[in-house]
Amino acid sequence: MMELITSPEAWAALLTLTALEIVLGIDNVIFLSVLVSRIPPAQANRARQIGLLLALVFRILLLSILVWLIGLTQPVITITSVALSWRDIILIGGGLFLIAKATHEIHGEVEAREGGGDGKPSPNAFFWVIVQIIIIDLVFSLDSIITAIGMAQDIEIMIAAVVIACIIMYISSGPVARFVAEHPTTKMLALAFLVLIGVALVADGFQFHIPRGYIYFAIAFSAAVEMFNVMARRNRRKA
Repeated sequence: MMELITSPEAWAALLTLTALEIVLGIDNVIFLSVLVSRIPPAQANRARQIGLLLALVFRILLLSILVWLIGLTQPVITITSVALSWRDIILIGGGLFLIAKATHEIHGEVEAREGGGDGKPSPNAFFWVIVQIIIIDLVFSLDSIITAIGMAQDIEIMIAAVVIACIIMYISSGPVARFVAEHPTTKMLALAFLVLIGVALVADGFQFHIPRGYIYFAIAFSAAVEMFNVMARRNRRKA
């Protein structure tokens, strides 16, 4: 342990892996913010805490079973000359879930506005939000931990990076969720991001890798444009 603390290579690996885990966690935070925006504020705060705690637990749990996890990358089925592993199958399933969920939410937002509904959540909304958080936490945790295994050799470094990233996700999730709830157009943009991320996960599952830099640039550019729109609307209201 002392060797890791005094090793410059270990610190460099920790910083690099932490930054990567934070970037990978952006998807999780966006999904969490959209989900909790549909339930009352008191329940939303509790659901967000439960979701991020589960994200941390799942990541540490997956790190504790590295041998089984590494085995997930071995092919188990072949579809039209494409060999798929359990990891690929989980990513495809998770990506399709994201696409379906985001599309359903977009449809709900449009129908609610056209129909003038009251937008009250159902009595079981909290339970279903938690179920969906668990599903998506599992998908994002798998992708995140497999990336960590590929970048670092020491499990202590991996766990430290995951814990730091989850703490930063927890700190940022509240402001992100409040911003999404206060600005309906940003929620629609976030749902579009989820469709994009879902497509990327499905593509990864079929071994067609879309460079994440392109996706994050598109998200950052769209978010910057939306930020200018929010500022413009605020200035018009003041005027």
